[in-house]
Amino acid sequence: MRVLVVEDERYLAEAIHARLSLEAISADIADDGAAALEAVAHTEYDVVLLDRDIPVIHGDEVCRRLSRDPDRPAILMLTAARLLDDKVDGLTLGADDYLAKPFQFPELIARLRALSRRRFSALPPILEAADVRLNPIRREVTRSGRFVNLTRKEFAVLEVLMREPGTVVSAERLLEKAWDENANPFTNSVKVTISTLRRKLGEPRVIETLPGAGYVIGRTG
Repeated sequence: MRVLVVEDERYLAEAIHARLSLEAISADIADDGAAALEAVAHTEYDVVLLDRDIPVIHGDEVCRRLSRDPDRPAILMLTAARLLDDKVDGLTLGADDYLAKPFQFPELIARLRALSRRRFSALPPILEAADVRLNPIRREVTRSGRFVNLTRKEFAVLEVLMREPGTVVSAERLLEKAWDENANPFTNSVKVTISTLRRKLGEPRVIETLPGAGYVIGRTG
């Protein structure tokens, strides 16, 4: 899961970024509306966490522009306003959800994951492929009932694969969805992470490599 944090209060943006990282959620930061639109134009995000009161291009206008695209990411509008009319305005602009400041991080994480599931055709709360079960909320993975202890990056990569079971996912897509904008596109991090994932998940292998194409989990036939 990859999130764009659009927030001009740098300390808050960095705090959110750090917390998302702990939850195995990749995130980038944009500190104004123009930068946000530019980022969305070049990167496939699952959710945009959009502060309403941002400079250059106001959050309302960013929301309007994003909502015109049927393939846009989900939008969680973040604002200091708590009035009902403000919430209605935000949703009318095209936001999918609304969260007032100050907020608790557990609620923020839960809302982001709920929006992400909704975007992926109402995925169930627990992802399953073969005999692997992944709980995004509790950040737990089991195989045949055995708990598998994964790093945050391993968890993120596995979650991307399990969101599309039976579908080949390229290394480039994994790099885009499980890493942030600072990732080196020529790195072998994906290959290394897949290797450690396979070792931890055990035999028989559930992650298959298709040379020149990518990786797939839970493929049949």
